[in-house]
Amino acid sequence: MIYNKCYCGSNKNFQNCCEPIIKGIQKALTAVSLMRSRYSAYVAHQADYLLATTHISERKQYSKAEILLWATSNQWLQLEIIKYTEITVEFKAHFLDSNLQKQIHHELSTFKFENESWFYVNGQFFN
Repeated sequence: MIYNKCYCGSNKNFQNCCEPIIKGIQKALTAVSLMRSRYSAYVAHQADYLLATTHISERKQYSKAEILLWATSNQWLQLEIIKYTEITVEFKAHFLDSNLQKQIHHELSTFKFENESWFYVNGQFFN
């Protein structure tokens, strides 16, 4: 079996980092680990996981088709964690768009711990 470095930028391989969280074998223990697993889910086109880890109060604003289109339309290059608190993560997701132009999605995400699980609530986007 080939072990690939995790998409989230950790020094672990995907099979021992984000994949068990995405598959529901393990829970994300912090907002940062949920953020990392959600980035990896975009790279791995795991729209069901992305919906499931969006807080129920916000889930209606997203569709599986839209998430999958965003995930597959871009070539994800790197996740850069800028700073974080217990419930927020500022990050930059570097990617190539459908025209192969370099782009950066810069966001301050807010998370909520509820029912013993972390959920993405919303994000403030930077230009």
